[in-house]
Amino acid sequence: MEADLLNQPLRLPNGAVLRNRLAKAAMSETLGTYDNRPTLGLVRLYRRWAASGLGLIMTGNVMIDRRALGEPGNVVIEDEADLPVLRQWAQAATAQGAAIWAQLNHPGKQSTKGLNAYNLAPSAVPFREDMAAFFETPREASTAEIQDFIARFGRSAAICKKAGFSGVEIHGAHGYLVSQFLSPHHNRRSDEWGGTPEKRRRFVLAVYAEIRRQVGPDFPVGIKLNSADFQHGGFTEEESIETIRALADAGIDLIEISGGTYEAPAMSGTMQEPRKASTVAREAYFLEFAERVRAAVKVPLMVTGGFRTAAGMNAALHSNALDIVGLARLLAIDPDAPIALLQGRDSLQQVRPITTGIKPIDRMGLMEILWYTRQIKRIAKGCEPHPGESGLSAFMKSVFNSGWGTFRTRRLRARS
Repeated sequence: MEADLLNQPLRLPNGAVLRNRLAKAAMSETLGTYDNRPTLGLVRLYRRWAASGLGLIMTGNVMIDRRALGEPGNVVIEDEADLPVLRQWAQAATAQGAAIWAQLNHPGKQSTKGLNAYNLAPSAVPFREDMAAFFETPREASTAEIQDFIARFGRSAAICKKAGFSGVEIHGAHGYLVSQFLSPHHNRRSDEWGGTPEKRRRFVLAVYAEIRRQVGPDFPVGIKLNSADFQHGGFTEEESIETIRALADAGIDLIEISGGTYEAPAMSGTMQEPRKASTVAREAYFLEFAERVRAAVKVPLMVTGGFRTAAGMNAALHSNALDIVGLARLLAIDPDAPIALLQGRDSLQQVRPITTGIKPIDRMGLMEILWYTRQIKRIAKGCEPHPGESGLSAFMKSVFNSGWGTFRTRRLRARS
């Protein structure tokens, strides 16, 4: 019998040690207030997850600018006003031996209509026709606005360090701002921030450099990066590997591999192309790409998406294609799953595609966010998740809550 690698500690390049190789990947929580402050619900939620034995916990989206929200209820860290609750949030995990990293994000164009006064992106590229009813065409960011993005990432990271978080992760995947700069589909600039793969990489490297400048060499900094966008004319695997090489050379501590965007969700079960038989057998969605990355760089790799069994996770670790197994949706329906997995047993719950029966909605993969967010909110209230909840029912309730949340967010912003 092969050794159980899930339970083995991992030392990161900067010397920080994770107690095991099992991580919670970021998921949408929207547990902030409508004026975007952290709440005690986050403390309860992360205390529950940390008690399961996870080695590393990534928070859900923490936004860097109150003017640029991805969803109502996003937490925003742009100043030190919320340090007391942020410290409780961090301690909920660290007091139980888990590392907790804040995932820092800016949505760019990927924000629903009406939530923000306007949306900025590398270029003014609209969403595809069937999504235009939900998302406005963004305005192209100026050079000064790009410099402001970079400074805000660094400032938010410094506040996270002061609050006691164990590290930060740059969200460079899933079609948000950093991902948009990397993609030739979204970034059609001809200045120093676009036009060639090297120039499109300048933004993410500048964000990393500013974060590192503000937090110092000993504070872990990672990134979640797409293997590809899965869109015509988008970010390719070859460009992703070159970006990873550049980040590794710059000193990044961890790279989490993922893929897709709102317009092409790679892990939701709504993609048109069937998964390869080899992918199904090996469980993880991006394992073959991780093997290519491992041949190119030595930086620790985390792969998220598709893992189902303890045996599959250990097999992936034994292949040396990755160093950390990332779990997301399973932890929304079974927050205690790591207890079993670290003992070599499988969770009794299984992740399933969530559908509403409304084809345009199901094609966008929105329920893979909305339905699981509802389960996360149950855990944050001290309740158990409801794995059997109807997709249609969850959608209707989520639409109402999102509409109300957008209204309340705009009203509060208008008063401030």
